[in-house]
Amino acid sequence: MAQQEFDTTAFRNALGSFTTGVTIITATAPDGTPVGLTANSFNSVSLDPPMVLWSLAKTSLSVEAFNEAKHWNVHVLSQEQQDLSNTFASRGENKFAGIDLEEGLSDAPLIPDCSARFQCRNMVTHDGGDHLIYIGEVLNFDQQDLPPLVFQQGQYAMTARKPWEGVELSSEPKAPECSYNEDLLGYLLGRSHFQMLFRMRKVFDEQAHEDSHFFALSVLNIQANLSLEEINDYIEYTGHSLTDTDIEFLISQELIEKLDDETYQLTANGRETSLLHIAQAKAIEEELIRDLGQGDVMALKLLLKRLISKTDPGLPDLWKAKETAK
Repeated sequence: MAQQEFDTTAFRNALGSFTTGVTIITATAPDGTPVGLTANSFNSVSLDPPMVLWSLAKTSLSVEAFNEAKHWNVHVLSQEQQDLSNTFASRGENKFAGIDLEEGLSDAPLIPDCSARFQCRNMVTHDGGDHLIYIGEVLNFDQQDLPPLVFQQGQYAMTARKPWEGVELSSEPKAPECSYNEDLLGYLLGRSHFQMLFRMRKVFDEQAHEDSHFFALSVLNIQANLSLEEINDYIEYTGHSLTDTDIEFLISQELIEKLDDETYQLTANGRETSLLHIAQAKAIEEELIRDLGQGDVMALKLLLKRLISKTDPGLPDLWKAKETAK
């Protein structure tokens, strides 16, 4: 059987199916210059003794520095360090500019705020085809509860933990013939939304507020001097809208005030009430972070932003500065 020509591009794409973490490897060149680069080839070798490895292309400008270095540090990047990964993946100068480096066991630069860090002594270097493989002994390490940045199929990704067993909301998750079951995305989004708001409604009830009042105060907390029509433009996607009666109620509660140009803004009491709502929402979010984990919540937020972007009916940008008439 004739051997097919090896397709290196397809091979690279196939390797991309293996999801990896993202690291920055740092060392100090013989002339004292700090060097660093982004790598996803990091892996463990041994627990006893503690040893790790990573590889570097022979064409890299940093080969000589790492060949001469007695120590190097591995930084497992957190999800918040994507920009840092991009910086160290480039060939530009001053990669360490603006980074408040910490003191480590060696002269190799030690970058803060990573998911994990490994300070290593360079033990041996192996030839690995078009790469050099560096094996080091781990002299010290530390870890923080920060979700790691990952790389998959040529782009950054986020991790979400998958439980050992599936999560079922019902003891009989398979619905009858209607096919309306707990895996329907709309049901999951709606139920999670209303369950989160369930606790906030206790605050609303104490203040005799409707959902539309909460939405209006939230909008006016971000954008001041809006007409009734403009307020409704921002909240119509919720299925709620404000009437003149709602406006009169909010004015009577000294939460908003009417301006001469027929627009409305929060009063001091209204701003304090809105901040109370935000504080309650933040408290609920903090509980979710504790229960689900910061990485899962960050991944959830990213997916929800993508979903909102794809389903946006053309709502005005609430956080965009309002244009003033010339």
